[in-house]
Amino acid sequence: MIDVGGTPIACTDTGVPAGSPGAETILFGHGLLFGGWMFAPQIAALRQRYRCVTIDWRGQGDTPGTGDAGMDTLTRDAVGLIERLGIAPVHWVGLSMGGFVGQRVAARHGELLRSLTLLGTSAGPENPRRVREYRRLATLLRLVGIGPIAGAVKPYLFGPRFLADPEGRRAVAAWQDRLRRGDRAALREAVRGVTDRAPVEAEITGITVPTLVVVGADDNATPPHEAERIAALIPGARLEVVARCGHTSSLERSDVITGLLERFLAGGRQ
Repeated sequence: MIDVGGTPIACTDTGVPAGSPGAETILFGHGLLFGGWMFAPQIAALRQRYRCVTIDWRGQGDTPGTGDAGMDTLTRDAVGLIERLGIAPVHWVGLSMGGFVGQRVAARHGELLRSLTLLGTSAGPENPRRVREYRRLATLLRLVGIGPIAGAVKPYLFGPRFLADPEGRRAVAAWQDRLRRGDRAALREAVRGVTDRAPVEAEITGITVPTLVVVGADDNATPPHEAERIAALIPGARLEVVARCGHTSSLERSDVITGLLERFLAGGRQ
């Protein structure tokens, strides 16, 4: 737990790999209703070559809620954590909500990043047709917990292939168990931080770090056209579409995502 401007922020840190004092750092930012744990497969594969750090957003994972989970606030938290740990410049890997924050960090504090990887995210505001539904689900989450509404939430977070696979169903059950233990009021505010976010399309045209944009072909929360838009706006960005994959790509197609990261971070960016 790191104090960032008076706010306790939970993180994990694998430390500098043995025998590699000059190893670069990857900072992972998770998606809504998850925590840094969602990048466990990637960290297991990369920690021998990179220092791997995760951050839990306010009200999610092990970070307590504060009543403010807006994207600008989370961006300040991320910048503060990077500075407190002294790990700049980092490779940013952000999924969904982590991508919302990552785009802001890259546009406003580019000197803190080596590269930017955006998984299943968007540069625009939330789809107006879904804002009311997401807010309704957030209210129900606050009142009754994830159990009664899991059936409505899962199709946004996971692709049909993953939901039909026995191993995928076990992973979804583990996600649900973690979420059940969370602070319901804080989770509701986290959802509101997503639904009420401002667009950053005008800002990201100024991003200068190497950028990889990845989206699942079956992503229902941030569909492929959102990724295409980001890739068109960020100069030199590379776009990858992952087949048979929904929104939570780091878990659904962990091997593919790890492979893309390995090649991109090693310099195969074009």
